[in-house]
Amino acid sequence: MPSFEPATGPDPSRQPVIIAALRTPVCRANGQLKPLRAEELLSPVLRSLLDTSGVDGSDVEDVVIGNAVGGGGNLARYAALHAGLPVGIPGLTVDRQCGSGLDAIALASRLVASGGNGVFLAGGVESISTAPLRARRNPDADGGLDFYSRAAFVPPAFGDPDMGVAAENVALEYGISRERQDDFALRSHQRAVAARAAGAFGTETVALQAGDALVQTDDGPRASLNAGLMGRFPPAFVPGGSVTAGNSCFDADAASAVVITSLERARHLGAADGLLVLGCDTAGVEPELLGIGAAVAAKRLLAKLDVKAGELDLVEFNEAFASQTLACLDALGVEPERANLDGGALAMGHAYGASGAVLVTRLLAQSRRIAEAQPVRESLALAMISIAGGMGTAVMFRYAQLQEA
Repeated sequence: MPSFEPATGPDPSRQPVIIAALRTPVCRANGQLKPLRAEELLSPVLRSLLDTSGVDGSDVEDVVIGNAVGGGGNLARYAALHAGLPVGIPGLTVDRQCGSGLDAIALASRLVASGGNGVFLAGGVESISTAPLRARRNPDADGGLDFYSRAAFVPPAFGDPDMGVAAENVALEYGISRERQDDFALRSHQRAVAARAAGAFGTETVALQAGDALVQTDDGPRASLNAGLMGRFPPAFVPGGSVTAGNSCFDADAASAVVITSLERARHLGAADGLLVLGCDTAGVEPELLGIGAAVAAKRLLAKLDVKAGELDLVEFNEAFASQTLACLDALGVEPERANLDGGALAMGHAYGASGAVLVTRLLAQSRRIAEAQPVRESLALAMISIAGGMGTAVMFRYAQLQEA
């Protein structure tokens, strides 16, 4: 998708900008957040976003939310009402599986770019713990139910590998060794543990009441991991393979969302800074190598925006598996050490429909942290995610001060 910013300069009434971004703690499925359904995860984030940004709920034009394994029924509308937004505010639920949260933000960006100075709430949510069971009706006379764990992502003729098998395919195709995967996964945990201890996630996280417990922090990062322990994990998906439970993500529950509007409206609201959305791209790839989808989308986006990988200040990639993360970063020419500065899904967990929105929330928090520490007013940031069925989405941002001098 071309940049939202014309060569002659941005039209402030059509330039999308994210002025607030928040998330819940990311917690292991069937863990601390197990009592909460998807709308109960998301609605506190939506309410907090309105408070943070100074936006009145009646001024929201639409609520666009990604979700992958929920029960349907337009979760975005349900959560908006559950959050106390006026009944006149609609909702739209997006399903692009793992990419749903990032694609919801991309869609809201396009809606802003179409004009009207609208304010949107966009993001994603996943409660894997409370996701409904799925079943097909058998064609036999009694119409019995055939339960299944996941939907088919593509027709059988294209191959429809489970995620772990697809990660092995990528490791073999792109020569990603077990050692590199383990090293990357260990670094993800170490970074996340350090960031959590330093309070780096505090400003972006909304605490949740789950039963009798107040959940305030992510529960995935493990300080006890070391290289020796990583090396003892056996192959998890393919005999003799290199993808293990240690270098793969785990399922998680979480919600994350942003306030996105036009630059003109953001200035009117008094927003001091934000992430200008420069462009977005979604690409399809071979389903057997679905993990490489993000790199294809990101390459096309970088070319459209005439940005070199070395010019990126921040990169957030959803670490579903170390193999596909490394393959994508290699393909883009991004050194793995430059990505996911505070760790990623290998340590934090993968909350499917929420994960893409978590990436954007992380980028805004990191950009602000850098701006506070250094006399830098602008930086380039990239969020990208690979998607089941053989796809990938990438979105480019520029962090900037918004008020005119």
